[in-house]
Amino acid sequence: MQTKRPAAVVLAVALCLAATACGASSAPAAKPAGGASAPGYPVTLENCGRTTTYTKAPDKVVVMNGASVAEVSSLLALGLGDRIVANQQSYGRSEVPGRAAAIKKLSNGGIKLNDAYDVPREAMLGLTPDLVLSTTSYGFDAKNGFATRDDLKAVGANTYISPQGCDQDTSRMTIDDSYRLLRDLGKIFNVGDRAEKLISASSRRIGEVSARVKAEKKPNVMVVFSNMSMGGNDFSSVAAHGIWNDILAKAGGSNAFATASKTAFADLSKEKVAAEQVDALVVISYNDPDPEAYARKLLKEFPQWPAAKNKRSLVLSDSIYLGPSNDLAVAEIAKMLHPTGS
Repeated sequence: MQTKRPAAVVLAVALCLAATACGASSAPAAKPAGGASAPGYPVTLENCGRTTTYTKAPDKVVVMNGASVAEVSSLLALGLGDRIVANQQSYGRSEVPGRAAAIKKLSNGGIKLNDAYDVPREAMLGLTPDLVLSTTSYGFDAKNGFATRDDLKAVGANTYISPQGCDQDTSRMTIDDSYRLLRDLGKIFNVGDRAEKLISASSRRIGEVSARVKAEKKPNVMVVFSNMSMGGNDFSSVAAHGIWNDILAKAGGSNAFATASKTAFADLSKEKVAAEQVDALVVISYNDPDPEAYARKLLKEFPQWPAAKNKRSLVLSDSIYLGPSNDLAVAEIAKMLHPTGS
């Protein structure tokens, strides 16, 4: 039923799973361990069991793929696109006007990616970055052909793993993790005021929507990646736990398949999916040229769903995952579920 994606991409998605134009900077890499500190520095962060110290704002940033857009979107939202010398992240679309185009304009560093569709060790070291961002610890595992955090530290580069990525388990991720990512980047680049403004605006918008739908009945929502296969069953990319559940709750809904798995994703048969009451459908687009067609296909395939009878579906991309725009997902889902109250 679903399109089979390359195994490396599928693995990366499973491990992850959540604007300004840019130009590559030719400034030399920062040396976190020595030298005079710039105004506002040094800055020290605890990140996945390591203490990292910054003596200036990084200006040669590499953003690893990780099947995410959280890191690149957060940098762009903070006005830091000009610090990126190589970006491998893209969903192909965004709920934020102009963001997908801004990401597309970013340099990829001219890198030939490895079998995991990410930056291999030697190519990474050849970029001489001063900061490398990875969604999970997977991106710094030598077994996967990547430069380790020690490799990068040895050449003067700091490394950062996004919230909930330390143990590669994103099932506990919430909107607060998106805020933490913004705050950490705000500290690293000495733009904490920008980060707090983004967080405050997002929190306010989400609070307003949640207050309006608080008394409403919570419909059962299926969240699924478009045309993505991660396992052996027909429906192996069904979201079960993670940031989407927090977003659904704040939008006045609940995850129809939260009990189907203890992990971030459920691997389900067609019969199991058909047996569930699905009041509404949210399709997550990950570089799919026509995710709306996939949504229509699902509604046709399961005509017994209330979602099919009411033609209640929505396609989202970056706003429903880790990143700076979760307020947009909350607003859009609430509008679908509670059109008179949101």
